[in-house]
Amino acid sequence: MSLTDEEDDPFEEQREQAENPMKRLFLEYGSENTFAFVTGVVASVFARVLNLLPPVILGVAIDSLIGQQSNQIPYADALAGQLPFVSSGLVAAITPAGRTGQFWFSVGVVAAAFGVGAAFHWARNWGWNSFAQNIQHNIRTDTYDKMQRLNMDFFADKQTGEMMSILSNDVNRLERFLNDGMNSAFRLGVMVLAIAAFLFAINWQLALVAMVPVPLIAIFTYKFIQIIQPKYADVRTAVGNVNSRLENNLGGIQVIKTSNTESYESDRVEDVSNEYFDSNWGAIVTRIKFFPSLQILSGLGFALTFVVGGLWVFNGEGPWFFTGTLRPGEFVTFILFTQRFIWPMAQFGSIINMYQRAYASSSRIFGLMDEPSRIREEPDADDLVVEDGEVVYEDVTFGYDEEETIVNDISFDVGGGDTLALVGPTGAGKSTVLKLLLRMYDVDEGAIRIDGTDLRDVSLPSLRQAIGYVSQDTFMFYGTVKENIAYGTFDVDDDDIVEAAKAAEAHEFIQNLPEGYDTEVGERGVKLSGGQRQRISIARAVLKDPEILVLDEATSDVDTETEMLIQRSLDELTEDRTTFAIAHRLSTIKDADKIVVLEDGAIVERGSHDELLDEDGLYAHLWGVQAGEIDELPEEFIERAAKRTASVETDADD
Repeated sequence: MSLTDEEDDPFEEQREQAENPMKRLFLEYGSENTFAFVTGVVASVFARVLNLLPPVILGVAIDSLIGQQSNQIPYADALAGQLPFVSSGLVAAITPAGRTGQFWFSVGVVAAAFGVGAAFHWARNWGWNSFAQNIQHNIRTDTYDKMQRLNMDFFADKQTGEMMSILSNDVNRLERFLNDGMNSAFRLGVMVLAIAAFLFAINWQLALVAMVPVPLIAIFTYKFIQIIQPKYADVRTAVGNVNSRLENNLGGIQVIKTSNTESYESDRVEDVSNEYFDSNWGAIVTRIKFFPSLQILSGLGFALTFVVGGLWVFNGEGPWFFTGTLRPGEFVTFILFTQRFIWPMAQFGSIINMYQRAYASSSRIFGLMDEPSRIREEPDADDLVVEDGEVVYEDVTFGYDEEETIVNDISFDVGGGDTLALVGPTGAGKSTVLKLLLRMYDVDEGAIRIDGTDLRDVSLPSLRQAIGYVSQDTFMFYGTVKENIAYGTFDVDDDDIVEAAKAAEAHEFIQNLPEGYDTEVGERGVKLSGGQRQRISIARAVLKDPEILVLDEATSDVDTETEMLIQRSLDELTEDRTTFAIAHRLSTIKDADKIVVLEDGAIVERGSHDELLDEDGLYAHLWGVQAGEIDELPEEFIERAAKRTASVETDADD
């Protein structure tokens, strides 16, 4: 299967939608670094021109100062003959009259050319490096900022390694082109144009001979671009696949070891590595055929120039149909320039090679940055001000795509300071309902209001600042316990952090850690138990002190004793706050002010714990399951449970 297939390249759609990515790169990011760019360009011009002076001075010295005086020509005439657009009178006015003075003048010009040229080389490198580094920094931060603001469904379809490949490999590849590629392009461009001018000034007929390979090189390079461009796109895709597989496996190393699947995973890594090898080797084979061919064409031009020029000097007149004279010094200068002219022509292939790599990378970067978001925030949206904390769901309907509705016509209200529990079988849409409150997604129909204000009319930062979220899957950032508790509420002192930990029943176990609050938690909190991570997550919510609290199965993965401690802290946290709670363990939410029961994305029951038990419906049956009264459950409930489980498993496989 081709790596360009959509299932192999998760960014295929984004990449194809990116229009003129390299043009956008320079217009949107290059314009911010104009000074560095201009410095690099100007310094490149002067540095290259100064590097061309020594061969000119050598040729002049041979023809006017070295050898038999009878064959020599005036210094000013020789120098003017090799400098385009410069008259011998002007040269005579600035050069000494005697041979000794002219000799030391030549030495001084060569020394000055190297010295001043070195200064321009430094300025050129500073300009291009500054230009490339600033763009690399800006585009990486902008890409990350855009990425983290995309909808959650985008991340559901993409793997971390694939996105890391864009933020790291693709951005770095742009930097290499902007620095090395652009630097080389202008340097070689100046050399080719300047040398061509010198060659035509010295002998236009021999210059045409030197130019013979140029159209052949141009045609050859054009074909190379057509062949290599799709190959580099495949390479970028394969890199993302490798990164994704490695990131997945390293993150799940414990499961791999406990499942004894090291060999299986090694085979899977070998498969994606082989895909990368095949795509990269295809590009390499194309490159290693291209560059030697360019050298052959370049060598052809040099050989022709040497034969024609050598015969010209040796015979004292132009061979075949060539006319005029060619002095030995001119021929030496011509040969030196021809070598410098032909080699840059061959190096242009390397620059085009870098350009094609950068093009493939920029397509992925801008394709990602152009990814539309379903969350629309008005630029002049007001901040949310929560007074009572009343939350109303009004005829809310939502689906992750147009084909399937997850939440259908949901309506309920929660009074300020009250607790509402969402209950239902797996896949009923409970978590989705609360994600809509956080505007992880926007409703397709209906509205959600806080104190009468539609969530879509307020700024996202103010909305999410007003809501504390404690989930089942607690995430710990690499750092200390203190830093993880304070995450999101950074302007607090140590006393506030300790008080939040005490409220979350976390202070005692934190004190027993090796470094207390300064203990490193490890990657994703691996050094802590599930219950410890959960209590730190609750402490984080306590410190935030939100007006509205969302508890998404906050105690489902802990033991009974730890659940008791967490429940104590949650009771403290939910007091006088509008609270939403999802729980599979119904005992943790039986005291909620209102319980809403969901099935297949719709509300099927609502009321208090006792009222729902009296109805003897879905809630009562779920309660019976947890109470161990399975034999007393109706057969219809068991059959529906089996169908729901099969449906959820099928969706997970898809």
